[in-house]
Amino acid sequence: MSYLTLDAEALYAELLRGVRALRGPDTQLAGIASGGAWLAERLQKDLGLPGSAGVLSSSMHRDDFASRGLAASTQTTLPFDVNGADILVLDDVLYTGRTIRAVLNELFDYGRPARVRLAVLVDRGGRELPVAAEFAAARVALPATQSLSLARTEGGAFHFDIKEV
Repeated sequence: MSYLTLDAEALYAELLRGVRALRGPDTQLAGIASGGAWLAERLQKDLGLPGSAGVLSSSMHRDDFASRGLAASTQTTLPFDVNGADILVLDDVLYTGRTIRAVLNELFDYGRPARVRLAVLVDRGGRELPVAAEFAAARVALPATQSLSLARTEGGAFHFDIKEV
């Protein structure tokens, strides 16, 4: 089971390289709560970008809102003007595409960006919607009975949590 040896820090270094190549001079970073927001926050610092990265919450636009309810932990915060912006959305794990759909709806509630692209740490396949990342640090196959998510230590180091669902 090679997926158990995924090194989140090594994949972050690959993501940093990929984001550096995708970024233009006016590209804004926005991470999906919570793993994507952690990535965006760290990328913002490691790339030496001023200010802070945006945080996007999918909770208000989810198609399973009735069963999941509203997550009280994170709200959308966009410290830049969305209108006409070049936005690079970051997430930890791309799976069905449903979270990305919800986040795009949330983003368009704040304005009309010129361009939106997606970069992820891990693309695990299993798409239910036509969503693709411009950059993925890794592509892995996991059974539908397992969930993969980014976690971080108190010191800020990344690692993966793999759970049976």
